[in-house]
Amino acid sequence: AQAIRLKIFGKILCFSLCQNLQCYKCSIGLWNVCLTTKTTCDVGQHCFSGDLKIKMKGCLDLAKCNKTENVNLPGTSNTTMYTMLKTCCNTNLCNAAPGLPGASALSLAAVTMFSLLAANFMV
Repeated sequence: AQAIRLKIFGKILCFSLCQNLQCYKCSIGLWNVCLTTKTTCDVGQHCFSGDLKIKMKGCLDLAKCNKTENVNLPGTSNTTMYTMLKTCCNTNLCNAAPGLPGASALSLAAVTMFSLLAANFMV
């Protein structure tokens, strides 16, 4: 009976620890508009939220959690756009609710315009 309890406990523990987290993902958002999708983290990653007027969400290596890091211009590795504190959590979809489902075309246009302006400014 003791051996059976230990096997069951082991399976429950592995199930809870071995499953990859699901997180909301937003590559870039402005103010309270962050168009999200769901993503599954790799092993060793937690969900994160980064916020500085520009929002990001997704999965992040545990070693990078709760630290401030440079966010580079997409496609480059040495052009820092800004720094961001990325705060982590470790339960499914814990990195906040989705941003405005079915966001308006105006919101999408604003995010697109900001991205294009930032890209042109940095080049």
